[in-house]
Amino acid sequence: MVGRPALTREEMQAATDPELVEAYLAGDQRAFETLVQRHQDRVYRLCLRTVHDPKRAEEAAQEVFIKVYRHLAKFRGESKFTTWLYRVALNHCRNVQAYRARRHEKRHDSLDAEIEGADGSYRRELADDRPDAEADLLLNERLTIMKEELARLDPIWKEILVLRDVEGLSYEEIGQTLELAPGTVKSRIHRARGELKARLARRLKGDERIA
Repeated sequence: MVGRPALTREEMQAATDPELVEAYLAGDQRAFETLVQRHQDRVYRLCLRTVHDPKRAEEAAQEVFIKVYRHLAKFRGESKFTTWLYRVALNHCRNVQAYRARRHEKRHDSLDAEIEGADGSYRRELADDRPDAEADLLLNERLTIMKEELARLDPIWKEILVLRDVEGLSYEEIGQTLELAPGTVKSRIHRARGELKARLARRLKGDERIA
């Protein structure tokens, strides 16, 4: 690898992830920068849906790429780069959550905290005086309940739901990320969806404004 010609800017953008890894290991720092730019949004999303705090998610995502930078030589190309990246991110977020649990940290969401919408955008929870404010409030309540109940799921259910239903990974990719057999992936997804559905039903039952 040493001594290979550096990629041009156009080649860098068109290169596959393994090609960028190879270029970086050959000494081209721009290749790593391209990997970060290409995947930073998805890593942040995954961290946010795991640690449930925008600031901590941003910090976690930065720490994930520091780990990737230090250990990129360990990527052997036996799975997709994104699968390996997800595994690094999930393991790091698990460590972050475990550290917070040891310190007995609790989340306190403010009334005007940003919550994630179904379209990936963010909106404030605090109601305003617009004519459609009540409809927005009801939508925000639904989204808040969904987010809270997803956060309360056992990590083995939450992680697999995020990977499948949010990030859209295949069963094979999920199996490689979580190191699970295909049959186990399918059964866990089924049980995780059932658990989330039951939690939502309990929360929404009897609330006519939200149901």
